[in-house]
Amino acid sequence: MDLEHKFCRLGGDVTVREAAAGGAVIEGYASLFGICDQGGDVVSSGAYGASLKRLKESGGTVKMLWQHDPAQPIGVWDEVREDKRGLYVKGRLLEDVARAREAAALVRAGAIDGLSIGYRTVRAGKSDKGGRLLSELELWEVSLVTFPMLPEARVDAKGDDPDAAAMRDLAVALEEGRRLLAGT
Repeated sequence: MDLEHKFCRLGGDVTVREAAAGGAVIEGYASLFGICDQGGDVVSSGAYGASLKRLKESGGTVKMLWQHDPAQPIGVWDEVREDKRGLYVKGRLLEDVARAREAAALVRAGAIDGLSIGYRTVRAGKSDKGGRLLSELELWEVSLVTFPMLPEARVDAKGDDPDAAAMRDLAVALEEGRRLLAGT
């Protein structure tokens, strides 16, 4: 089964902080409702509800991965829920996992500031913005990633560091250039 991916920068109200037992806590929005991403898709409110309910009933979990690599889990999502704004996630990077320690350092430095969902589309229609209106998604994982697809949601974990902001803007420009060259 092919999974699709939808990228979103960690929102401005995202926090990255040390957990009481070590490691880092990440929280914020992995998906925002009603906003057209760079691929032309819009996720509608309620798109994750059925999937989250099925996961809860079966005892399953949404996985926390590094760059969508299923061989690199880096933590656990303790809370995954929909609200009026989007898909909110809160979890812990596991200090015993080397890649998780690296991810925490990269997020704190502003080098990594994206979240991306791995999902399968269950129901979609045409959006008024030209792409798809995603109305039901089967959520599999939420990854920390380098290049987000939804630039409106930004990380503010390190404050207003001008160097980090410039690096984020450069990353967005590079991703836009890559997409243009790839013809997507």
